[in-house]
Amino acid sequence: MKPLIQFKNIVKEFDGQIVLKGINLDIYENEFVTLLGPSGCGKTTLLRILGGFLDQTQGEIYFDGEEITNVPAYRREVNTVFQKYALFPHMDVFDNVAFGLKIKKISKDIIEQKVNRMLKLVNLEEYAHRDVKEMSGGQQQRVAIARALVNEPKVLLLDEPLGALDLKLRKEMQKELKRIQQEVGITFIFVTHDQEEALTMSDKIVVMKEGEIQQVGTPTDIYNEPINEYVANFIGESNIIEGVMLKDYQVMFEDKKFECVDFGFKENEKVDIVIRPEDLNIVPKSKGKLKGIVKSVLFKGVHYEIVVETRPGTSITVTMDVKDDKPIVNESAKELMSANNFNLDIEDVKELTDAEIIARADAQAWSSETDELISIVKVSHDIQPHKGTYPVTFTTAAGTSCTVNMIVKDQNRVESQEYAEEIFAEDFFKKVDEIQDSVALETDLKIWANAQAWDLDEDIPVEITTVDYDFDPENITPGQYQVTFKTTGYEYKVHTTDYAEVDSMVGLSFDPEDIHIMSKETFS
Repeated sequence: MKPLIQFKNIVKEFDGQIVLKGINLDIYENEFVTLLGPSGCGKTTLLRILGGFLDQTQGEIYFDGEEITNVPAYRREVNTVFQKYALFPHMDVFDNVAFGLKIKKISKDIIEQKVNRMLKLVNLEEYAHRDVKEMSGGQQQRVAIARALVNEPKVLLLDEPLGALDLKLRKEMQKELKRIQQEVGITFIFVTHDQEEALTMSDKIVVMKEGEIQQVGTPTDIYNEPINEYVANFIGESNIIEGVMLKDYQVMFEDKKFECVDFGFKENEKVDIVIRPEDLNIVPKSKGKLKGIVKSVLFKGVHYEIVVETRPGTSITVTMDVKDDKPIVNESAKELMSANNFNLDIEDVKELTDAEIIARADAQAWSSETDELISIVKVSHDIQPHKGTYPVTFTTAAGTSCTVNMIVKDQNRVESQEYAEEIFAEDFFKKVDEIQDSVALETDLKIWANAQAWDLDEDIPVEITTVDYDFDPENITPGQYQVTFKTTGYEYKVHTTDYAEVDSMVGLSFDPEDIHIMSKETFS
C-alpha cells in the first residue's frame, strides 16, 4: 500500500543544535499515528514541519506522492490543533468553532447542527456564546479541538491537545477522538508524552528520543516487544487514583489510610497515587486492603488482565423508541425530509431556539437527486412550559414540510448522595436506519439522549464511560429499547497469573512500596 505521508531523512537544526537527526517514517491513510516521547525529543518539531509551520534543514516530505516542502501551510490538506490554543479572541465559542464552515458558505442551520454536535462532544454545549477569553485553559483547548474536527480535514495534526484537560475528561476525549477518526476515515497524527494515551488511541506508535526514532509499531508490538531499555521503561500502564498525602509515609485514597514509602509532601496535599497493574494481587476479599467486583478478564498470553471495580458508578436508564418511518417526499421540488419526535425538559422550554429544535428532532431535508442537504427555513410550533405533547412543523423554502411531536416532561435525573454525583439523560426517538448507519453508536446514543453527569461537590463534568443497550444494532426492528448510561467508579487494572471469575468478589493486596505518590502537576 502506498504511504499517504513520507518523511525522508528529515534533519532540523536550531542555532547549531540538531533536534531531528534524519527521520524516516511512512504514514498511511486512515491511520491514528502517535509520536510519543518526552519533552525535547523532537516530536512537536516534526509535526510542525509537516504542517508547514517550520522548514526542515535537510530532507523531503511527500504527501500523497507529491513533494510538499515548498507548499505553504494554508494549501496543505491538514488542520492543526496547537498546544497554544490560537483561538480568535474577538469571537465567542460558537463562532470560533463555526469559522471554517462559514468560510465554506455552508447554510446557517447546517452549521448550527454541526457546531452544536461538536460542542456536545467536548462538553461545551452550555458555553456556545461564552467569550473565549473568559474560559479556562482546558475549556479553550476543547474549543480548539472542536474547531479542527468540525471541518473534517484529510489529515488532522494534534500537538498534545488533551494535556490541559482534567483526567476524567481526558480519558473521555481519548475515546471520542479515536471514534471520530474511525468514523470520518481520515489520518490523525497525535503528539503526546503520555504512554497510556498512546496505547489507548493509536494504530501506530512512533517512540522518539533526542531527535531519533527508537521504534515504530502497533501498541501491542511496542508494549510486548520493546526494542531497547528506553522503550521498555517508557511504555507501561498504571492505575492512577486521586488521594491526599496525610503526612510523611501515610496517604489516603478511597477513604482509607495506607502506609507508603513517600515523604516530603505537604500535609493534606492532594496527590495522584500510581499503582502499577503488576504490583496488585488478587486475594480473597477478607484479606484484601481493597475489596471489589471483577468486571472483566482478558487473557494476554503471559498473564490475565483483570479489571476490578471497588466502587460502582452512577447509572441512569432511558427508553429509545425506534420507528421505521419513511421520509416525506416532495416530488415536484425533488426534496426529501425526515424528523423524529423528541423529548424536552420543562425548564428548557423558555430558552428553546429554532436551531435547537432542528437539532433535537434531527430534522433534515435533502435533494432526491444529489443527496445534498437543503436548509430548513421555518420551524412552526406553540410549545408551552407545561407537560404535554406539542406538534412541531419543519418547512423548506420549496414548501416541503414534516410534522413531529415534542413531549415536554419533567427532568430524568439520578443523584448519588453517597458519591456526590448526578447523572441526566432523556428518553428519545430514532429511526431504524439511523441506528444501523451509526459508526460510533455509543457516542451517538449519548448525544441523542443528551446524557450528562456532574460532580456535585466541585460542579464539574463527570465522564460517562459505559453505555449498555438491549438490542442488536445491525438487526434492530421498530420497538422500545432500554439504554443505560453509567459513570466510572473506582477501577483497578491488575496483571496477574491468577484467574478470577467475572462478577466475583475479590480483594486487592499491595505493599507500601507499590504505592507511588506523584504531585498533581506531574499529570497536568
